[in-house]
Amino acid sequence: MQEKPNIIFIITDQQRFDTIAALGNAHMDTPHMDRLVREGVSFDNCFITAASCAPARASLFTGYYPHTTGIYKNADSWKRSWIEQFAEAGYRCVNVGKMHSYPYHTPLGFHERYVVENKDRYLEERFYFDEWDKALKARGLVKQQRELYRKRSDYQEALGAFDWELPEDMHPDFFVGDTATWWLDAYPKTEPLFLQIGFPGPHPPYDPIPRYTEPYLKKDLPLMEVTQEELDGLPEPLKGLRKHNHEVDHDSVVLDLEPSREQRHRQRAYYLANVTMIDEKIGEILNALEKHGYLENGIVVFCSDHGDCLTDHGHSQKWTMYDLITRVPMVVWAPGRFEGGRSIEGLCQHMDIGPALMEIAGLEVSKSLEAQSLLPALKGEPWTPREFVYAEQIKDAILTDTEFMSMIRSRDWKLVHFLGMDCGQLFNLCEDPDETNNLWDHPEALEIRRRLLDQLLEWHIDSQVKTHDWASEWR
Repeated sequence: MQEKPNIIFIITDQQRFDTIAALGNAHMDTPHMDRLVREGVSFDNCFITAASCAPARASLFTGYYPHTTGIYKNADSWKRSWIEQFAEAGYRCVNVGKMHSYPYHTPLGFHERYVVENKDRYLEERFYFDEWDKALKARGLVKQQRELYRKRSDYQEALGAFDWELPEDMHPDFFVGDTATWWLDAYPKTEPLFLQIGFPGPHPPYDPIPRYTEPYLKKDLPLMEVTQEELDGLPEPLKGLRKHNHEVDHDSVVLDLEPSREQRHRQRAYYLANVTMIDEKIGEILNALEKHGYLENGIVVFCSDHGDCLTDHGHSQKWTMYDLITRVPMVVWAPGRFEGGRSIEGLCQHMDIGPALMEIAGLEVSKSLEAQSLLPALKGEPWTPREFVYAEQIKDAILTDTEFMSMIRSRDWKLVHFLGMDCGQLFNLCEDPDETNNLWDHPEALEIRRRLLDQLLEWHIDSQVKTHDWASEWR
């Protein structure tokens, strides 16, 4: 057995925590994700650092919060990561699919990149054609894309849910899964492997192959009730976000401000069908890894980058700080290395898996990291969960009505702060786990609001001090 373990890092895009059957969601069909949960270690209170793709992923692969990396939104420049340390230590570092670095082809430490980024757009910024674009062109196919969806008579009410009508193997999630198994079958196994596989789904457009959708359309799917009282109590920036997502069709989704239950159920069925499609490809990847001996000394990490409201709370996609967005599945599967079948309930940040992997591989972990290693928890040793987790999001082309949004969450409370504004969100998670009763202005909650705001300030100051040397070196 080689000394350094093979590390396979599988990331989905925009997958909610409540989409895996083994995590208590009986309506899901996810046998391969279920296997990872049953035989692995599941971190059931894992929280991302930002409510959108690039800043969350940059934190994951650097170990620092967005305000430290300076990567606040998609298309902010992101060119460095701790993957470079794995490459320097003799790993073969390969990316198949989505990473969301910018520029998209930036090495980040990878020796090989097979980038897939452009799900519903014909061209991305600066005319970047990814591997999927090239494959579609070689087959003489035109991508299903926003410009074409807009011509449909049902576009306004579809909530981003459309049937995949091209050949099945050209669906982006099948393309990424098949490319990963092709690479594993083709590459001669020599060095230890760091393989990142980034599935584009279930990020919208919600475009599964119809045979996967049909079973979900027949199921009674859980939908959160959205009341007028909750909508009236939203802070002004989130009211503005609803209005914006109704008027602008990001990722081929038009938010209906008063969707019917039928519209919501159909959207949810399409989204969940896409999860099942990804699950099937994960099974094929696990088989290929086993066939080529990568699992004899291997660690598989499975997670997502953030969730999706799917009209719960009256919102579309991400850009909010509800647990539906900030809490993600994260499972570490390493039979023979870590005792499986365990759920870890303590709070952790998504990025905390990074230093654990570096320690396992014998790499140096910088003392300036804001990520805190999960290795003791993986080993079943005494481990101190985080008292608080944090997330942040800057004003961009979508979150238009606030300059900056920050979240602090403990086990029992959550606060969302909008820079320079009197409004905010405050939830008692013990009494209100669905986060529908905003206590921001309630007199009885003013003391906890003050304490959480003070802690948010303390976090920012501590972060600046701890990361000063790293920030100077990398910028």
